[in-house]
Amino acid sequence: MTERYAGLGKRRQLRFAPTMRRIVLDSETDWQGWRSATRPLVLAGVPPEDVRWSVRTHPDDAGHELQEGTGSFNVPRVLVAIAALAFQAREPERFALLYRLVWRANAGEKLLEHKDDPELRRAQRLAYAVRAEAHKMRTLLRFMAVEDGRYLGWYAPAHYVLQANAQLMARRFPNLTCSVLTPDGSAHWQDGTLRFGAGLPHIADDAALAEWWHAHHAKLLREAQRDTSVPEAEALDEAPRPPDCPPLGPVVLPLHPDKQLLEATREAGDCRRCHLYEPATQTVFGEGPADAPVLFVGEQPGDQEDVIGRPFVGPAGQIMDRAMEEAGIDRRTVYITNAVKHFKFTPRGKRRIHQTPEAPEIQACRFWLDVERVRLRPKLLVLMGGTAARAVMGRQVTIGRERGRPIKLEDGQAAFVTVHPSFLLRVPDEDAKAREYRAFVRDLEAVRKLMETI
Repeated sequence: MTERYAGLGKRRQLRFAPTMRRIVLDSETDWQGWRSATRPLVLAGVPPEDVRWSVRTHPDDAGHELQEGTGSFNVPRVLVAIAALAFQAREPERFALLYRLVWRANAGEKLLEHKDDPELRRAQRLAYAVRAEAHKMRTLLRFMAVEDGRYLGWYAPAHYVLQANAQLMARRFPNLTCSVLTPDGSAHWQDGTLRFGAGLPHIADDAALAEWWHAHHAKLLREAQRDTSVPEAEALDEAPRPPDCPPLGPVVLPLHPDKQLLEATREAGDCRRCHLYEPATQTVFGEGPADAPVLFVGEQPGDQEDVIGRPFVGPAGQIMDRAMEEAGIDRRTVYITNAVKHFKFTPRGKRRIHQTPEAPEIQACRFWLDVERVRLRPKLLVLMGGTAARAVMGRQVTIGRERGRPIKLEDGQAAFVTVHPSFLLRVPDEDAKAREYRAFVRDLEAVRKLMETI
């Protein structure tokens, strides 16, 4: 399928030397502006090396008009989807990278048939990172109630995901009145209207956030500009979290990840310890704060985790999130990982069907789980499912027999065995599924009580 680039938007501003074009975008997320500039540049035959992209820093930062070209060109829709996500990455070279890909596609290169192409892979990595950060923002964002029924949240995203996330959340929750502050800007929606304004570079804690809001919100809301853009990153389709009422946990909670674990995450990205890396999209390492007292261990990443790059963000993860909230556990305070870091599956048409890891694969990936355990030194390990239990305890474990009680490990840590959340998805009878879910919540409540004593 293709998307036809014809009649896209207004004329862009251009400052140029005889052969050099400088394109000035209105903002870091001016996707429509980038597309509107790309079309005439390609049709005019301007090669990538003769284009310089920048973001407007002053209202007068403009130059000669870039005239619209004639004709049209086709770009694969998949490439457009990748570009729409990668455009939101906090990467200065992304504008030029994406233009080079469009230029090459228009020249007839079959980019999508060459998955090892370094520029395509770089764009895909940026897209994956943006998608993961967008989901992370919606998972970790918490709200506090302020005046006039408004909910207020603050978050510092690693990429420019505020605009697309706000558009998605405003569509999903049109009847709520919310404001989200980030260092990059702010989003405010009320009565179906979405507006964007200035951001808040840094905030120390909840009290400071509330004080700043009461002092500045009137001016901030008055100067916010209505959103008139058309959202392009439709791949951001995971269900966002509504504001918690009453709010659970703090609005602001620094995660402070362990630096050595971050380095291990990068090293694991090139892991070749077993064959599972070959068909998988990426390594999915664990995540959580360096001082997490509890380590949750699952089996392996699923289909969505493999694409997004974060553990427990798919259907099983959503069940786990809901059960955690009911049990009183804030996901942001624990570390979550899997015994196996690559998705093992069997292709079936367009679907990828989960396969249970075998003993050699579990043993090969034990290295990374041991790294996480050594760096974090958690007091308690919650082992969700047979694979996780086997990876940690070194033997076959019958869930029904050892579930729901602390088990002392040789290194002094304690283990707590429970079912994997995906088990709840497979229970066919609704009454039985409800019973099993309540049992899972009771297990997590027991974990929370253990957390209070360790």
